[in-house]
Amino acid sequence: MTESHPVLTMTGIDKSFPGVRALQDVDLRLFPGEVHALMGENGAGKSTLIKVLTGVYGIDGGTITLRGAPVSFTGPMQASAAGVSTVYQEVNLCANLSVAENIFIGREPRRFGAVRWRDIRRRSRELLARLDLDIDVNAPLGSCSLAVQQMVAIARAIDVQASVLVLDEPTSSLDAGEVAQLFRIMRQLRDSGIAILFVTHFLDQVYAVSDRITVLRNGRLVGEYPTTELPQLSLVEKMIGKELDVLERLDEQTGRDAAAARRDTVFVEAREVGRKGSVAPFTLTIHAGEVVGLAGLLGSGRTEVARLLFGADRADHGAVSVDGEPIALRHPVTAIDHGIGFCSENRRAEGLVPELTVRENIILAMQAARGWFRPIPRRRQEELAERYVKALSIRPADPNIPVANLSGGNQQKVLLARWLITEPRLLILDEPTRGIDIGAKTEIQKLVVQLSDGGMAVLFISAELDEVLRLSHRIAVMRDREMVTQLTNDDSVDADRIMQTIAGGARPDEGARTDERAEV
Repeated sequence: MTESHPVLTMTGIDKSFPGVRALQDVDLRLFPGEVHALMGENGAGKSTLIKVLTGVYGIDGGTITLRGAPVSFTGPMQASAAGVSTVYQEVNLCANLSVAENIFIGREPRRFGAVRWRDIRRRSRELLARLDLDIDVNAPLGSCSLAVQQMVAIARAIDVQASVLVLDEPTSSLDAGEVAQLFRIMRQLRDSGIAILFVTHFLDQVYAVSDRITVLRNGRLVGEYPTTELPQLSLVEKMIGKELDVLERLDEQTGRDAAAARRDTVFVEAREVGRKGSVAPFTLTIHAGEVVGLAGLLGSGRTEVARLLFGADRADHGAVSVDGEPIALRHPVTAIDHGIGFCSENRRAEGLVPELTVRENIILAMQAARGWFRPIPRRRQEELAERYVKALSIRPADPNIPVANLSGGNQQKVLLARWLITEPRLLILDEPTRGIDIGAKTEIQKLVVQLSDGGMAVLFISAELDEVLRLSHRIAVMRDREMVTQLTNDDSVDADRIMQTIAGGARPDEGARTDERAEV
């Protein structure tokens, strides 16, 4: 890693959107011949910083210098021409064009106005050879695996003589072998003098390939650290903004005895269920009346587990049983028919329909279960809506106003009401208290306890360890898209222990472990 002069410097970067200050006084330095990891939870400002760098967004304050000269890009094409290339998580190339055409699209070498196809194919093969990739450059890109498509996007990026290469979540859909191949390529590019900005949620990958780490939290710079001087546990603490000694065991405040609350009846059993590029095969048993917490950093695979158990994504490994009977979870309707409900973490995009009223949103799941040719009578809709508006203290208490007019906490209650009227036996809650005020958060936490005491199983997903510890009877820990352990939530389990597991540190004691997969 070259320490003399940074190739890129971002200083005092500010960026605001209506009602949101996305970046505040953020600095970033990239040196030639280094892999620099940009870390932070979702919403920390990583994507905004990349878009500011590449000209997608203008800046409200601060400066950007490239090779010592001030720059202000008006878009990604201008940034690329200046030597700042970006490969996004979602490959933004043309699946219907060939591999070679994608590498040179918009930059085709010409002679007397005619495209020099022979040169394009030759140079494409040479570029891909640099990446240890031997494929037919005439093949349609859409016929290639997602991993190969990522490599093609990287080949396109480095062909423009990039001095800075931004890789935004490049490993999110790759398996272990493909990740190893990408890392070899990243090291080759680093050794050739390119500065690589590596954005990822995978902690183990950061320590496998990066030289330096910059951490953002809530749009602010936490700090810049040499990777060798920042232990994984300290990185986690800096990302979430809490020291381990201030994370209290809140379950003691409720007086709940986790072991006594366990039920004997198995409701759902997932054995070696997984999906390539999404989450490694996992085994999980959920009992009636049990709250199973799913802990881990954002991007660790928690939501992917939930979607597989609800049939929103189709597993390509393993089997699921409900009440001891195997079922094929190929669609959410199947899950609903078997008593499984799912409150998505993205209540705006995947949960609520903003244009519909509170009443119409509440009855959606029940109507879907009945079928659209058997509409729920209007009077019945109003009875159900009024009952749950009152039971959950939804405000304003008018079921006929658009749900978009409600606060975030009340919108979350509407989503909960939707599934409660279907009387599920397992309710999957993905970040049910994120982005809502403390009063609504407390009410939802109390509701989870009441549902559990009434015999409903709950899979509770939260980035906040205090919630997981307070509410869960058992805790499954996710790291890098793998369920690494399951713990009974007794007096031996605390935030420190979970955080160590998330960070890949000390392993849980053998006696408290119910299932543990070996690390890959």
